[in-house]
This record gives sequence, C-alpha cells and structure tokens, in this order.
Amino acid sequence: MRFRHPDGSTVHLAYCTNVHPAETLTGVLAQLRDHCEPVRRRLGRDRLGIGLWLARDAARTLVTDPAALRGLRAELDRRGLEVVTLNGFPYEGFGAEEVKYRVYKPDWADPERLTHTADLARLLASLLPDDVTEGTISTLPLAWRTAHDPDRAHRALAALTTLGERLDALDELTGRSIRIGLEPEPGCVVETTGDAIAPLTGIGHPRIGICVDTCHLATSFEEPGSALDSLAAAGVPVVKSQLSAALHAEHPDEPAVRTALAVFDEPRFLHQTRARTPQGLLGTDDLGQALAGTALPGGTPWRAHFHVPLHAAPAAPLTSTLAVLTDTLTRLVGGPRPLTRHLEVETYTWQALPPELRPRARTQLADGIAAELTLARDLLTDLGLKELP
Repeated sequence: MRFRHPDGSTVHLAYCTNVHPAETLTGVLAQLRDHCEPVRRRLGRDRLGIGLWLARDAARTLVTDPAALRGLRAELDRRGLEVVTLNGFPYEGFGAEEVKYRVYKPDWADPERLTHTADLARLLASLLPDDVTEGTISTLPLAWRTAHDPDRAHRALAALTTLGERLDALDELTGRSIRIGLEPEPGCVVETTGDAIAPLTGIGHPRIGICVDTCHLATSFEEPGSALDSLAAAGVPVVKSQLSAALHAEHPDEPAVRTALAVFDEPRFLHQTRARTPQGLLGTDDLGQALAGTALPGGTPWRAHFHVPLHAAPAAPLTSTLAVLTDTLTRLVGGPRPLTRHLEVETYTWQALPPELRPRARTQLADGIAAELTLARDLLTDLGLKELP
C-alpha cells in the first residue's frame, strides 16, 4: 500500500510474510497464492506491499538461478504484490516447532550472516517495482548478548563495514539503493535504540541504520520521542519501522493477571519480559522465567515481547502497547517530512497465540492480517497521508 506524505514523498506500508514461514522458493510461491493475494483482495486493493522473508535456501535458489528470480518477480506482478522491503533477521527455521534462541544464529560475527544479507540485497534490487529505486532490509542487532566477546564484536562491525561497501557497489551497478537496518531487540547486544548509536556511528555508513520495531521499543520501555530524538542527534537514519504491539500487564502481582499471562507462555518463540524500576530496566529471557521466579518485581508493570495483533488487544486484565506504536508512527511520519518511508506490519505470532485466539483457517488469518493493515492505514490517513491507488 502506498501513501502520499504532505511533503510529496511516497510512504510504503506492507505486511511481513514471516507469519507464513517457508524455507524454499516453492513455499514462498505458495505463500503468495494462499495468503498474500487473499489479503490484498480483502482490502480491495489492486496492489499490496509485502515485506518478504526469504530463508537461506530460498535466497540461494534465487541468487543462483536467474530464471527463478524472474519467475518470482512475474508471480508478484501477476498477484498484485510488490516488494520494497525484506525481513533479513531470521536466517532459517522460523517455522520450526521451537525457534527460541536459534533465531539469533548466525550472528554478525559469522561469515554466513554477511553472505546471506548481501544476497538479499542483490535480490531486492531485482524485485523492486520499476518506479521504486530504494529498498530496505531489517537484520539481527549484531548478536544475542551472551558469548559476544571483543573479538566477535570486532568481526561483526567489520562485516557490516564490508556490507556497506557492497551496497555502494550494488547501487553503482543497478541504480538501486538498498539500506540495512539493525533491529534492536531485548536480550541482544543492541537491545535499545540507544545501544545502536555507538556501533552505527562507529561504522558511519549512510546505508546502514536502524529498524525501529515498536513492540521491541515498548518492551524495553523506551519513550518514542526521546529515542527518535537521540537517533536524529547522532545522525543514525531510521531505515524502516516494523509496526507491532507488545503484551502489557499493569498489575503482574495480581493472581488473575498471572493466570492471564501464563496462557501466552508458549514453546515456540522467545518472549523476553521486562519491568522498569527505579534501579533501571530488569528482565528475563522468557515469559515463563518471569512467572516462575522473582527476577521481576510484581508491583510494577511488565511488558513481554509477544507480538499481539494490532487491532485486537488481549482481554482484560491484559492489554497491548498499541499506544506506543501510535506515538512512534506519529513521530516517524506525522511531521513535515517522514523520518522513514518504509513501514511493515509484523505480527508473526498468530499461530502462537492462546488456542482460543488462533485463526483456525487461512480465511481467518487473512481476515486478521487485513484488519491489522486497515488499522495501520487509518492511522496514516489520520496523520494527513493520502492513500494512493
């Protein structure tokens, strides 16, 4: 979906296809047919943006087989879909029964991460619509925090520096500018937007910036205004933003709240949980750890890294951090010029929701994704952006 900002520029809105994880190109093509096109039809649009997730095997097939890449581009066009952004964070196995810590491998100290991301950049340059010259890719925020010693930190930053050089060369070759955004996430080396400033200014490459995920921002209790102001002051560009909402518990010391939280403690994804205290931010790696132990105080609100549907906050006594998303979006695109032009709804946890909230059929999932995009569209038009055909 495209929107005209009051300054005349185009803002793109997509939804991320990691909600339909596929490891192979055959699986990706099935996604387009079975999920993405039905969502577009529900929205009554001739064209829908998708934030494509290409696992390692699918990406390698496309890189090594030009005919396959042309076929994917033709299939996107045929189904009324367009791609201006990729989700390059998960490498493979995102549809596994247990993802948890595996999603952070390989990290930026491993050569595979550089190779994969450079492949994605080449592919995106070929998949961009004819009238678009800029694409974006979100990626792992360097590494999970454990075992990230000074040597690995040096290797990670060196890899990103090399990536910047390759992106420059790609632009010279194709005329397409591809930018990369580190995506701060709780528990990672770069957990907050503030954590991103030092490494990104150290690299100092204009094509490498930050992806602001509003669920992660909220989970770490970051205030959107001060976070974005700090990035701007440091000259760190917001490459893209993922529109998502976290799980919020105002009174986690109450038995009913704990009972409600427990049904979101599921085995597939990691749900880092945080509490803001006078002594600073406290946290656990997973929601179950927070519920089972005493690491977090019960007398202050908790937030958990669980991407809940934007349009459907959990039932009381829980809620979501949609207000943080709204505030962030206002600051990103509600001013005289947009701070980013690529927005991506990323609720990948539909099938990890409590059983009574999960979609039981493709049609229900398509309805839910369309409802999320409708909410995001309404937020944008309320900010003065005009939806384009």
